[in-house]
Parts: sequence; structure tokens; C-alpha cells
Amino acid sequence: MRVLITGGAGFIGANLSKALVEQGHEVVVLDDLSTGSKDNLAGVPVRFVEGTILSASDLDGVVDGVDSVVHLAARPSVPRSIQDPMASHLANATGTAEVLEAVRRAGANRERPAQVIVASSSSVYGANPTLPKSEDLAPRPVSPYAASKLATESYALAWGASFGMDVLAVRFFNVFGPLQAAGHAYAAVVPAFVDAALAGRPLPVHGDGTQSRDFTYVGSVCAVLGDAIARRVSDPEPMNLAFGSRVTLLEVIAELGAIIGDDLEVEHQPTRAGDVPHSQADTTRLRSLFPGVEPVPFTTGLTATVDWFRSRD
Repeated sequence: MRVLITGGAGFIGANLSKALVEQGHEVVVLDDLSTGSKDNLAGVPVRFVEGTILSASDLDGVVDGVDSVVHLAARPSVPRSIQDPMASHLANATGTAEVLEAVRRAGANRERPAQVIVASSSSVYGANPTLPKSEDLAPRPVSPYAASKLATESYALAWGASFGMDVLAVRFFNVFGPLQAAGHAYAAVVPAFVDAALAGRPLPVHGDGTQSRDFTYVGSVCAVLGDAIARRVSDPEPMNLAFGSRVTLLEVIAELGAIIGDDLEVEHQPTRAGDVPHSQADTTRLRSLFPGVEPVPFTTGLTATVDWFRSRD
């Protein structure tokens, strides 16, 4: 099968590109390299196209003839969206509509348009305190990023209902693993912790560290997405892509210290606007659609992440 990955030079996209190539798929990557890097795809035989999802001509040049589109291109980070909300809206909401329209155009002369899988986020639950987070809960975004991701999944599901397209909207929960960038102001928590720990710096903790997340190893995400492509899975409702774990930041630090073999120093910083205290996925829909997929355990994934960071030294 031929698969297009938008944002395929990013952290999740590059891991998925490698996994799909290993499964025998032909992979096309469209990326503007605003957050991704061609180095992430080193040694992975993909067709790489530098371009933007905001350009209809760029999209038309890569969508034609593909069987599936995995739409990962986005402007990530809650804090970044608070600094520049319109940029997040343009990339995440308008960009998704452009991708869907490109697939619809390409499918006009085909019996069946390409399947489209879009990446949403657990951040759409926002201020809703209920745990675990079921897809039936009312979304309550508390950041422009979260609102733009709610728009992402809403557009995909609306295009599916309106135009008969096979769509799947997946809500990621704190994905981590090799290739995830650290060392910048908007770095996710796991790479920020690992980078600081290996460099002997204090680990930056926003708040008291008791906040919890459903951390999901990138290999588990790739396994689900690969299965979704192979079986052309679609659904008229969004789906959590996480496995129901709940780990506090203090527990992450303790686990990381055990892996590295050192006591780690922590530097507490103010809580950030737009952050939520707890996140945990209800897995009912995931288990229904993907009964055979089992997650990589957190400790195994964290160890692999540390090993990758060490390999770059």
C-alpha cells in the first residue's frame, strides 16, 4: 500500500515511517520542516517532499494515488499556542481542512477515496475533571492548541459523514520515545526530563509534580496506526489512543533515576497556563477497534528513550 504521512519528518511521523516501511508499505512524507527534521528519516527509504499542508498544490502533488493518509502535521504545544493562537489555528484547523479537501479532490475519479487518519489530542478534554477520559465526555478545551485539535477531529469526522470518506480521529495522550526533541522552550516532559538528567541539570517540574499523565510509548502508537492502515479501520467517533495508565511526574522522575542509576535533582517552577492536572484514557473504544494491540510498558519505553538519548552523545 502507498501511505502519505503529513508531518512525517517529525517525532511520531518518522517513527511511523520506519515502521510502515518495515511492514512493506510505500511511504510518502510531506513536511515543511518547521518542527521536524530530515535527519529523523536517515536510512528510511521514503519519498520525501518538502511542502506545507496549507498549500493545495503541495498536497495535490502527494495525495494522488495513495491508499491512506496519516495526518500528523501540526503546530504542537499548549504554551506555544498561548503565545500565538492564530498560528495554531491556521496549522491545525485550516491545515486539516486542506488535507481533507485534497483527499476528496484526488478521490473524485476513484471508486474509493483514500482513508484518512488524523491526530487529535487528549487536551480536548481540558477542564473536564472526570477520569478516565471517555470519548463520550463533553470536550472542554482550555488552550488554543486544544481547541485547534478539537477542530482537527471535528473536520475529519464531518468530512467522513458528508462525503463518505473513511476517517479515523485518534486522540494522542503524551506520546514519548526516540526522536522526540528536547532542549527547547516547548519540549514535552519526558524528553525534557531525560535530557536534563543525562546532562546533570535539575529536572524542570511545573507545579508540585503530582499531576498525572497517560504516557504512551511511540512504538505502541505506531502499532495501532499500522493496524488501522492494514485493516482500513474507520469510525464515526473519535478514539483515545492510550492504554489507561496514570503516572505522576514524580513517579516518572523516580523511574528515570532508577534507569540512570542516580538521584535526580528537581527544580519546581510555576504551573503553566493551559495545563490540566490529570489525564487518563478510557480504553473501551480502542480495545473494541484494536483488540490485538498491546502497549509497550512504560518502563520499557522510558529505557529505550534513555538509550536513544545516550546514543547521540
